[in-house]
Amino acid sequence: MNQTMPILEAKNLSVERAGTTLLDVPHLDVEDGEVLSLIGPNGAGKTTLLVTLCHLFKYFSGTILFKGRQVGNGLSAGQYRQKIAMVFQEPLLFNTTVFENVAAGLRFRKAPRLEIEEAVKENLERFGIGHLADRSARTLSGGEAQRTSLARAFAVKPDMLFLDEPFSSLDPPTRESLINDLEKILDGSGTTTIFATHDRIEALRLSDRIAVMNKGRILQVGAPDDVMNHPADEFVASFVGVETILKGKVIERRMGIVMVSVSGREIAVIGEHDIGDSITLCIRPENVTLSINPSKTPTSARNTFPGTIERIVPMGLFQKVELDCGFPLVAYVTHDSVGELSLCEGADVAASLKATAIHVVKK
Repeated sequence: MNQTMPILEAKNLSVERAGTTLLDVPHLDVEDGEVLSLIGPNGAGKTTLLVTLCHLFKYFSGTILFKGRQVGNGLSAGQYRQKIAMVFQEPLLFNTTVFENVAAGLRFRKAPRLEIEEAVKENLERFGIGHLADRSARTLSGGEAQRTSLARAFAVKPDMLFLDEPFSSLDPPTRESLINDLEKILDGSGTTTIFATHDRIEALRLSDRIAVMNKGRILQVGAPDDVMNHPADEFVASFVGVETILKGKVIERRMGIVMVSVSGREIAVIGEHDIGDSITLCIRPENVTLSINPSKTPTSARNTFPGTIERIVPMGLFQKVELDCGFPLVAYVTHDSVGELSLCEGADVAASLKATAIHVVKK
């Protein structure tokens, strides 16, 4: 990932149908060995971008460079596709055995028989489906079928792997098991991967970088921590899990800290914004701490607000607490904390958050 030339570079990619722009990406590059996740809601353009980067769309404008060579001009589309592999949301399997399905890509490439046998065996074992080698693909479960698709993709040792929401149709235990295995395989193989998903947790686990998409455009690209904690705009913030987005105005500056008026309340924020600036505050729920007696609970948080619990929503491993602090505020707390603090709808609490935990988007 330290090489000067990216393995893949796209410039001015555009796809239009019936006068509607489906894709508008001025620039995107992918470094050798990295995992780049494309995240966004359904219809954001993730699959369109993947298919375009694979050079499977006949009609698109723009330039795709693979290892510095332009696809379609110096490197044919056929030669390029020989160097990549793609796994779709729904497994595309032939009506034959699992072994033959995993071998298919190598047979298309006219690989020697011994090479095929070794590669198929290696990847069947790699994905934990060696015992299914002679099974008909028609008899496979969803997870087994997707493992077969992934094994087929890795068997050809692609320079780049494209994954289009490969876990979305799987039940939670199957999905978790397959993600665990794929995470280890990607770490071990160093395969350059572009991975489309609408699940930000999947993206966080697998990615070196994340690109957030909406309406065919890439809104932000960066390291997972940067995108999650420093979203570029309100859309990115809401999609990556920022539950509280507040609009306010800077009313005071104090040595690197600004006071922002939000619904008549003052919130301290780190920054160098000018008095009178209209800004948007993004607060992640895990950065909000609740207490019953704030005077007895020492905290370094600069912001503490009295609030009333309006709603408590179970979220699996934690509970989402929706507060009215004169402005809406959301906190995540553990199940134990709900009991220890006797949290319930209508209860009065104090909500604390550090000035450093608030991300600012300037209008």
